[in-house]
Amino acid sequence: MNKKRLFTKSLVAVAITMASQQAMAAGFQLNAQSATGLGRAFAGDAVIADNASAMARNAAAMSLFDAPALSLGINAVDTDIEVKNSTYTVANPITGDITSTDLSNQSIGDVSYVPNIYYIHPINDQWTLGGGIYSNFGTKTEFSNDFAANEYGGLTDVKSINFALSASYRINEQWSVGGGLDIIYGEGKLQRSNEGLEALLSLQTGGRQGPLLDVDADGVGFGWNIGTVYELNENNRFGLSYRYSPELEVDGDMHFMTSQTGSANISGDKLKIALPDMAEFSGYHRLNQQFAVHYSVQWIGWSSFEDLKTTGGDVLNTYEWQDGWHYAIGGTYYLNNDWTLRAGYMHDTSAQDKRTSISVPDSDRNWFSGGFTYHIDSKSNIDVGVTYLVGEDVDVVENSTGATQIEATTRANAWLYGIQYSRSF
Repeated sequence: MNKKRLFTKSLVAVAITMASQQAMAAGFQLNAQSATGLGRAFAGDAVIADNASAMARNAAAMSLFDAPALSLGINAVDTDIEVKNSTYTVANPITGDITSTDLSNQSIGDVSYVPNIYYIHPINDQWTLGGGIYSNFGTKTEFSNDFAANEYGGLTDVKSINFALSASYRINEQWSVGGGLDIIYGEGKLQRSNEGLEALLSLQTGGRQGPLLDVDADGVGFGWNIGTVYELNENNRFGLSYRYSPELEVDGDMHFMTSQTGSANISGDKLKIALPDMAEFSGYHRLNQQFAVHYSVQWIGWSSFEDLKTTGGDVLNTYEWQDGWHYAIGGTYYLNNDWTLRAGYMHDTSAQDKRTSISVPDSDRNWFSGGFTYHIDSKSNIDVGVTYLVGEDVDVVENSTGATQIEATTRANAWLYGIQYSRSF
C-alpha cells in the first residue's frame, strides 16, 4: 500500500472515531435540572425537596411531599469557550514536507436552553408517584467554516431528553425508599471537514466530493434509578441515590469519505455510546428558623468509556477517561414568608485525562451560584437561579490523522440562568 493510500485509509478511521469521541464528550453531564438547584450549586439536591424537581436527583425524596406538586422551568446555558494559541502542522504524505501555521483564536461557545417539568402525586401515607421530563447530558460547540483544522473542530451538537417515571415508599418516620425508570432519547449532529484532505481523497475517487464526516443520528436507551432518604428529625436529613445510565445505540444519516468510494454511507452497524452511571450523597440541616446548610458529593462514572464499538463488534477507538466528582456546599436563608435566598459553591472535576479535545474542551471547574424564591401565595412560587462557572486553561495536542496536528490552549467558562414556577395542590 502506498503512502497516499495508507494516509487516506487512516484518515477515514480517525474521522469516524473522532466524531464518536466527541459524541461521548458531548454527552457531558448537564447540571440544569432546576432553577432552584442552580441557585445553590445543586448542594443538597438529593434530599432538600423544596419542590417537585427533587425527583430528578432522588426518587425517595418524593416521600417528603404530603400534597401534589408541579414544577416547570427553563435553564439557559451560555458558554464562553475559547481555543487560542493554536498551531496547525501538516505533513505531506507524498513528499514528507512539514508546514506549521498559527491560527486565529476561535470562540466556539453557544447558548442552549434546557426546559424541565415535574409532577409528584402522593397516593396515600406510604406511596407517592412522579413523572418528569428533563436532561442530564448535552453540549454544543461550532468552529468557523474557515478554520484550517476542522478535521478536529467542526460542529458537535448533542442533546438528550430524559423521560422519568418514579415511585417512592415511606417505610416509617425515618426511612423512605424510591426508584424509577428512565427513558433517554439522544440525538447528535457531527461534522468534520478539511478542504485539503478532502481534495486528496477526491483525486483517488474519480472526483467525488463530500465532507470528511457528516452525521445526524439518534437513539433511545433505558435506565433506572434508586434512592433512599433518612430523616434524623424534622431539621436534619440525608439522601443517597444511584442512577444507572444505558448504552445508547445511535443510527441515522452517516456519511464519510473513503479512498475507494468518496462520499459513502455508514450502513448496517450502529454506534454504541455508553452514558455514565451516577451516585450522589446529600445532607440538609436547618440550624434555626432562618438558616439552613446543605451539601452534596456526586460521583460520575466516566471511566465506563473503555472503548467505542459498533454493534458488529468493531473497536473504533480506545479512551483514557477518568471518573468525575462534584463537591458542593450551600446555604439557604429563609428571610420571611415572601422571600427565600440561597447560595452555593461547587468544585467539578474533569472527566478527560490524557486525551483532550479542542471541540469539547474540559477541565476542573468552580461554580459560584446564587438565587431566590418569591412566594406568590401559600401554594405557588417563582424560583430564579444564576451560576458563573469558571474553567481552567488546558493545553491540547491532537494528531490522530497521522498527517496533521493541532496544538492549542482551551478554556471553557459559562453563565447559567434559570427560572421556574412551582405549585402545590
